[in-house]
Amino acid sequence: MPTHSETRPLPYTAQQMYDLVADVARYPEFLPWTAAARIRSRTPRPDGSEVMEADLVISFKVFRERFGSRVTLWPERMRIDTEYLDGPFRYMKSDWRFRDLPEGGCEVEFFVDFEFRNAILQRVIGVVFDEAMRRVVRAFEERAKALHGPA
Repeated sequence: MPTHSETRPLPYTAQQMYDLVADVARYPEFLPWTAAARIRSRTPRPDGSEVMEADLVISFKVFRERFGSRVTLWPERMRIDTEYLDGPFRYMKSDWRFRDLPEGGCEVEFFVDFEFRNAILQRVIGVVFDEAMRRVVRAFEERAKALHGPA
């Protein structure tokens, strides 16, 4: 069951990074292995959060899989939680947290934990998992740079 946790300071505001990660529909434009994204629904909740159900198509070598997830957006808390709905995983959950730093910029925390149903795919991704997750986080950083300019 691979897990990955990463915390890094970035020269952008917490709001800029939150907005970038919350914009799931644009993931295919910059996120590695993401071939397509579709938002199924968006539902605002009385507590100020919003629940989005989305499908992503992940393409890696000969594998191409669609999976659904429920993304809870917490704009007041600068937090995004994702839980698995359907697709090739046994389970999957991830979360992002963003906070502005007193000296400027923000700190981004990312955590993911998942397991594929397919043992072959699990072994293939297991070999490159840490590097793959670092590439995902770097892709968000590069996207921020493209949208908001270099630090």
